[in-house]
Amino acid sequence: MADKEKQEEKKEEEKTFSELEKLTGERDEYLDGWKRAKADLINYKKDELRRLEEVARFGSESLILELISILDDFDLALATLEKQGAAEKGIYMIRSRFENILKRRGLEKIEVKAGDKFDPAFHEAITTVAGAPEDTDKVAEEIESGYTLHRKVIRPTRVKVYK
Repeated sequence: MADKEKQEEKKEEEKTFSELEKLTGERDEYLDGWKRAKADLINYKKDELRRLEEVARFGSESLILELISILDDFDLALATLEKQGAAEKGIYMIRSRFENILKRRGLEKIEVKAGDKFDPAFHEAITTVAGAPEDTDKVAEEIESGYTLHRKVIRPTRVKVYK
């Protein structure tokens, strides 16, 4: 009978070890799942934070685009007044102040001058003009200023290009 008891004890022990291995496997599986879920949550939080930063930075883009047209109107009015010789200092100050407000919000003018290489990332060719062969694909004249908002082009500079 001692052998029978030892065999039953051994079977019971094997059953316990088998169950322990099974539970250990389940524990590891649940722990891995929890770790993956935690990592996914951390990544989700980072992605959402980046998205919210983008919304905050570019949420005012449509308003700024409308305000840029006012800058264009100022430039047109100043050019007309300069031709008549009646441009007042106050108008220049208003335009400068308005431009500074927009700069603080991340707006920057795309600087371009005649002879610069045409860059489709920053320029929009409105028309072409005849020019010397060495001037091909160079800016002939700026028609309308272009702007970037936090280094993103929101309105390309409209230009005439030599062909």
